[in-house]
Amino acid sequence: MTHEDLFRSLIGRWGGTCRTWFEPGKLEDESNVEGEFTEVFRGKFVRHVYRGSMKGKPRHGEELIARNGVTKQYQVTWVDDFHMNYAVLVSLGPATERGFSVNGQYDIADDPPWGWRTEYELKSVDELVITAYNIMPGEAEAKAVETLYHRIANEK
Repeated sequence: MTHEDLFRSLIGRWGGTCRTWFEPGKLEDESNVEGEFTEVFRGKFVRHVYRGSMKGKPRHGEELIARNGVTKQYQVTWVDDFHMNYAVLVSLGPATERGFSVNGQYDIADDPPWGWRTEYELKSVDELVITAYNIMPGEAEAKAVETLYHRIANEK
């Protein structure tokens, strides 16, 4: 799938479930989430805006997604009011068979930066899975957030 096809496939409204883990294997929250992907600059970029909740409190976030025409790497900037409420996470990475996988780093007080890997997988035209993994320095990655999206049909 070309990146243009992928970007076109993402455009629209999505709804589903978001699961969050703070510790490996210990599910902390499962809640509904709604998102929308829109074109930016005639499809050169895609904006993903979402809203849901975390332990009953509202949660909002936004990503700007690009594919660098020179390096052929995907680039994602991410902010939200829970996970990344103090900085912008910038992630880079390659295409995958049905999407892309990007890696970034974020700061934790006086500790070395932690890693964050996010996979976007378009399972079908109406099903998207976004899975993020926390990578503590010197440890194996652990699932942190999993968003299971289903396309919301356009209202006529």
